[in-house]
Amino acid sequence: MTDAASYSHRDTLRDGTPVEIRALRPEDAVEMLAALGQTSAQSRRRRFFIPKQHFSDRERDFFMEIDFEHHVALVACVDDAGIVGGGRYIVTEPGRAEMAFMVIDAWQGRGIGGLLLRHLIALARDAKLSELMAEVLLENAAMRRVFDRFGFVRVKGQDPDALHLELKLS
Repeated sequence: MTDAASYSHRDTLRDGTPVEIRALRPEDAVEMLAALGQTSAQSRRRRFFIPKQHFSDRERDFFMEIDFEHHVALVACVDDAGIVGGGRYIVTEPGRAEMAFMVIDAWQGRGIGGLLLRHLIALARDAKLSELMAEVLLENAAMRRVFDRFGFVRVKGQDPDALHLELKLS
């Protein structure tokens, strides 16, 4: 079984840029906040579903205190740019987890979301999860395409402005 807390994998973006997909570390807190500062209001709304301008101490703690069993978080790092994106899954009930992603605006459209998703799916399978879920705003066509490529299917959700997507892992 893979140790998600020490996960690290070198990969390449579609344009040939080398990228490291690795576990989020406690010492990444300042760089994570800096990366969030490089996202537009639209990108933050697409991630959090509300206009998000700042994060409380409690929210920051939640995003940074990862146990790598029930809450797994990966970041995408580029040598001269630092953290350019991140993704996570949180186990919501036995065998099921919800996923979320954020890529800073200047790096969107280069394949980072897909790489993070691929690595998180592998970790979820290794952790014996049976299903991954995601909520995506209808307007977020780029992220919907990423989930489509990986086989997520639409299921009935409660929010009329969002798609509820699921992927069976077994």
